[in-house]
Amino acid sequence: MNQTSSVYDCTIIELDKHHHEKGNISVVENKRTIPFEVKRVYYLYDVPGGESRGGHAHKELSQLIIAASGSFTVTLDDGNVKRTFMLNRPYQGLYIVPGIWRTLDDFSSGSVCLVLASHKYDEKDYIREYDEFIKSKKNNEL
Repeated sequence: MNQTSSVYDCTIIELDKHHHEKGNISVVENKRTIPFEVKRVYYLYDVPGGESRGGHAHKELSQLIIAASGSFTVTLDDGNVKRTFMLNRPYQGLYIVPGIWRTLDDFSSGSVCLVLASHKYDEKDYIREYDEFIKSKKNNEL
């Protein structure tokens, strides 16, 4: 299977963690902490038990996914290999490159999933059908 992006291009990024007796702070800076410029920020919360989020891929968009509170798992799929990450520390983020299918599961009660994205929302950037994703990977389009 030909492919231009792999789950091995995705990695956990350790964010700066500054400890203070009044609480901790972590900082994310464009093209310094993360390898892209943030153009959109959103967060998922109150995800009912047993529900999944994601279930799509992006053609151009990169993301950093952070468990701002609680925990959840992220399964990445490049059409050939799958990798699963447990996110449960607010000073770590999962960097996801374009062309990777992602599914988010196992949300703990009260969890908050913070997503930093390299592009503004564009429905044309999404691949929402897994069969279409596999076809695009085979054709070396992702």
